[in-house]
Amino acid sequence: MVLVIADDAGWIDFGFNGGTEVATPALDRLAGEGLTFGACYVTASVCSPSRAGMLTGRQQQRFGHEFNLPGTAPRAEGGLPLEETTIADRARDAGLATGLVGKWHLGLADRFHPTRRGFDEFHGLRAGSRSYFGDDRLAEGDRRYEHVTDGDSSVTPEADIEYLTDTMTDDAVDFIRRHADRPSFLVVAYTAPHGPMHARPDDLDAIDASLRGKRRTYAAMMRALDRGVGRIGDAVEATGRDTLLIFVNDNGGATNNASDNGPWRGMKGSLFEGGIRVPAFMHRPGTISSGSIDHPVTSLDLVATALGATGADRTGLDGIDLAPWITATAPPPDRALCWRRGPVAAIRDGGKKLIRIDGAGAMLFDLDADPGETTDLAARRPAEVVRLLAGLAAWEHGVIEPRWTTGDYWRRNLLKKHRMDVRGREAERALP
Repeated sequence: MVLVIADDAGWIDFGFNGGTEVATPALDRLAGEGLTFGACYVTASVCSPSRAGMLTGRQQQRFGHEFNLPGTAPRAEGGLPLEETTIADRARDAGLATGLVGKWHLGLADRFHPTRRGFDEFHGLRAGSRSYFGDDRLAEGDRRYEHVTDGDSSVTPEADIEYLTDTMTDDAVDFIRRHADRPSFLVVAYTAPHGPMHARPDDLDAIDASLRGKRRTYAAMMRALDRGVGRIGDAVEATGRDTLLIFVNDNGGATNNASDNGPWRGMKGSLFEGGIRVPAFMHRPGTISSGSIDHPVTSLDLVATALGATGADRTGLDGIDLAPWITATAPPPDRALCWRRGPVAAIRDGGKKLIRIDGAGAMLFDLDADPGETTDLAARRPAEVVRLLAGLAAWEHGVIEPRWTTGDYWRRNLLKKHRMDVRGREAERALP
């Protein structure tokens, strides 16, 4: 099984989602051979809590991982709680070789290290981002966590990193080839196209001249991501093994990397669709038929399905194994989906979605009629508001308070992102 996670990519910046401006031919081919999800949701609109959910298979608010890791001292104190079982733990217990390539972002201290959280192998960075090129400025202090390491402490020389996305791809392909003769579980967590905005010159040269500035750099970074996932798909095919490949983005497109969420309102950090609805597909020729599904699913469902394919224990998971539904032996999952990030929380039940904002009441949207969330129906449908608020409150009874927060600055920014008068990409990109 291979789980590929992209970072901060925009919904419409994939051909398989109808995009035309950013070329993703390799991803489009894999998606076209597989099953795409038109309404796949992550459990958080920012990196670390979204990954905490995916890599445990549990709603991260159950264990207090509601926010990104603290950005100030002592940074090393925050991380994925040690009592949580990871999907790598489950896969290894089932006899699979386990590996993580790329971004961890679930704790800097040694006690949180991936090789102590179920992964046999790790080649990547503990931090959430870093330079895409070799950077000799990385020294002691917090920046050392941006180094690419092999295992616990073997640091890849910065001179050996020609371009980070390619380095991660090389490591992923190597893992797949080395474990071609036994079952394995590999997570490839790219940093692309998360900032900083760095692209290979040849990738920049390949981008249509109509794209300018940051958008051009973004498209070049996406070109490298697409090339990498294509190589991973080729490596999987070369093994001849029956392998499930899952692709998913960690959250909606960001404001600071020129990504585009297409028809969805909002961006990374918000609970509008643009913050939590993400590109996703499954690829397993001969087992999963090609096509597209628009029924709501979550990233937790994707990993539950992956674990089901490996025979690993799924006790306590919050996601649903989609295999019976995909193979038409069971109906689609029927449940409400809930989110919370500090002062903002949301619930989607069927086609109705409510966003509750501390101190500002609630907004109600009919996603079937208004997928772009342009019209707030709360004043016109008070009974629906009451019903959804009750559902959200019931979900909150099953979660705990955050173990840490990210401060007043990000709280204010979060509230700004949910103002109804922030409309359109330019207004969204004006926010951090």
